[in-house]
Amino acid sequence: MKATVATSVFAVFMALTLALGLLAVRARRGGRRERGLAEWSVGGRSLGTVFIWVLMAGESYTSFSYLGAAGWGYRFGAPVLYVIAYMSCGYALGYVVGPMLWAYARRHGLVGITDIVAHRYGRPWLGTAVALFATVCLLPYIQLQITGMGVVVSTISYGAISLHWAYFLGFALTTTFVVVSGLRGSAWVSVLKDVLVIATLGFLAVYVPLHYFDGYGAFLDRMVAEKPQWLTFPGHESGGLGQGWFLSTTVVNSLTVVIFPTTVAGYLGARSADTLRRNAVYLPAYNVLLFVPVALGMAALFVVPGLTGAQSDLALFTLVTDSLPAWAVGVIGVAAALSSIVPMAVFMLVIGTMWGRSVFGARSGGRTGKGPEAPVDGPAGQRQKRWSQLVVVAAGTLALLLTYFAPQTLVRLSLISYEGMAQLVPMLLLGLVWRRLTWQAAVAGAAAGITLVCTAVFSGHDPLCGVNAGLLALALNVAVALTVTRFGPRERDERPDGEVLAVEDEFPRTGEQDRERGDAVGATESVS
Repeated sequence: MKATVATSVFAVFMALTLALGLLAVRARRGGRRERGLAEWSVGGRSLGTVFIWVLMAGESYTSFSYLGAAGWGYRFGAPVLYVIAYMSCGYALGYVVGPMLWAYARRHGLVGITDIVAHRYGRPWLGTAVALFATVCLLPYIQLQITGMGVVVSTISYGAISLHWAYFLGFALTTTFVVVSGLRGSAWVSVLKDVLVIATLGFLAVYVPLHYFDGYGAFLDRMVAEKPQWLTFPGHESGGLGQGWFLSTTVVNSLTVVIFPTTVAGYLGARSADTLRRNAVYLPAYNVLLFVPVALGMAALFVVPGLTGAQSDLALFTLVTDSLPAWAVGVIGVAAALSSIVPMAVFMLVIGTMWGRSVFGARSGGRTGKGPEAPVDGPAGQRQKRWSQLVVVAAGTLALLLTYFAPQTLVRLSLISYEGMAQLVPMLLLGLVWRRLTWQAAVAGAAAGITLVCTAVFSGHDPLCGVNAGLLALALNVAVALTVTRFGPRERDERPDGEVLAVEDEFPRTGEQDRERGDAVGATESVS
């Protein structure tokens, strides 16, 4: 009976999720479906404050919030707080970086980081190379969300739904959802997800300490008395995740998150630069909720001691299924499942966009030399969108198959995902503000950084001397890029600064200026 009730609640909300995705498509311009790549991949560059806020909050609240954060709290304790630190610092950096990337992409009709890199350096093949590398870094996150949703569905069904069927359910639902609705649908569903996340985590933050410990005072007193090592660095048996690791990881991850392809998709979907600035101010407050699964993971130490390995990731859900009625378990499961679906959808969409635009779009002859990019609307945009949708299905299928048959392949790749993506920071951000950075220097720096990251991680030397290897690799990356810029080959680029760099006049200072620029760009796109 419990399984029937919980899965029925889950099924109702999943049907509502698909309905929201379809409504998001139909609602655009009175029900007329937009066919271009820009509408599908970046929501027609028209998402307002609320949609951008909930969409970008999806970077904070994934299945990791309900599983990994609680699991880290259960196993290690204090080191897990790096998530809150780097996300908050990343939002602060996004106050500057977000509007810069938004304005540059809007001005030149670009839809992702591969587009931006190809345009900045005038090398379409470089966009293709970045797309291939970014795909390797993003695929593990798709597998992580498939696995997370599978665990959630199997758990809330009290084992009635097997993990394998739960994995397939997550893949099928998300793939259908993202192919049909694109970024706009993800934004609409994010509203439902965030309402449930705030409600369920807020409830659990009050309920669990009262139910098991008679309040926070007794719980915290017990933590201090019995588990003090969980409250200080380097935590409990964390393998040396001390203060140096915490600070260096916060720095490198906060730099990486602002150029992460899924974050940039959120930037480029915004209606205005002011929308992004407002979100950069509001979003850190949302991170307060991340303390809840961390604290509840620590609370589970006293309720369900002895969880090891992957079992510790179920610390929070063990408390939920142990003490709450089936309907409440179903609602909390829906919140956790949507926390997998929304980010997974954006990961799939970004991979599809990169390939449809920078791999197949470049090969089809739409983008050659240093000339203008093929438009993201009209016949060319429709072709790129179809390619992108096919790649979404292919990427999701590959992640699902690897989840079934070779899960450790993507797990190992996930070790370098964030630190590897960090090596694109100089190529992207430094390149947009410093014209002298050549493509040779950018590529050489990225290659050096990626090599160091892979060497350190796969040899078991991360952290290196107590410091995140990604930060050391980023320092090497910048040093190599500057050296090659100074002593390496130089090619004259005849394009003006306004075509190459994110120049100052691209940053609208007021909402009215944003609207005027948006109207002008919209009129240009309509003509094309």
